[in-house]
Amino acid sequence: MPRRRIRPSWWRRSLRRLGVAALFAAVGSGLWYLEEREVRDRLSWMGVPTWERSSPLSLHRVLRNDGFLVGWSDLRVSPLWASYALEPGAARGVGERPAFRRDWRTLWPVTPDSYRRSGYDRGHLAPNYAIARVHGPAAQQDTFLMSNMVPQRPNLNRRLWQRLEEVVIDHFVPRFGRLQVIAGPVFADEFMEGALRRVGLVEVPEAFYKILVVPGPRPRALAFLMPQGVGGGEPLDRYLVSIDRIESLTGLDFFPQLPSGVETVLEGRVEASGWGLAAVANLPGRFD
Repeated sequence: MPRRRIRPSWWRRSLRRLGVAALFAAVGSGLWYLEEREVRDRLSWMGVPTWERSSPLSLHRVLRNDGFLVGWSDLRVSPLWASYALEPGAARGVGERPAFRRDWRTLWPVTPDSYRRSGYDRGHLAPNYAIARVHGPAAQQDTFLMSNMVPQRPNLNRRLWQRLEEVVIDHFVPRFGRLQVIAGPVFADEFMEGALRRVGLVEVPEAFYKILVVPGPRPRALAFLMPQGVGGGEPLDRYLVSIDRIESLTGLDFFPQLPSGVETVLEGRVEASGWGLAAVANLPGRFD
């Protein structure tokens, strides 16, 4: 029986379809990359945090949310940082507190019930109120994803940390305009020590940091480091540290695109002048 010959026109049509599909894939990937870069640039001044040194503990993924980014570690089952921008203007609607929700992008299941009877609160890194005021209701919903939560002792979460969140949005944003904020946990020096101290699957941090930057040609910064065991009523300025100190504890490089000369000045010292921190360091929280 004679073998059937494949006509050249069939090959041409197949190659043409393959070329069109490849073109669409390339264009789609390029558009996605441009959009992702634009979002990252908008929510993370001078680049998303990177690592001083690579190790298995440095493996993480950047989760994009409405109004903020999260660096998520599947090894620690925890966010390593949250990055967001705040700015003044007409306050957008702040709705009722949404329900906590599991984030299906995380490898391990962290549910709203994971912290039950643990003695720890579900503490926000990207804050509910400030994100809602600046970025709107959809962003507020995203702040209640469990990928934005960290185990915090009640006196820290409900008092000292909350007081800092309020000072940032109520006083620093009106004073300076746009603020870049990065917040996250500090874990035990030895991984095995921290690996055994968990709420469900989530590793429990020893402390938390919050870094504030006023962007510009001559940026200024303020950084805080707060341990789990605070009473809650302490003055905020007791917990001022340099950004270099936080980088040494976390292994993160927070502003990787910053010129080295500017980085040395911005990150190497504690400079609170001009912030008006002393006037607000002892303000009570909204719910005190």
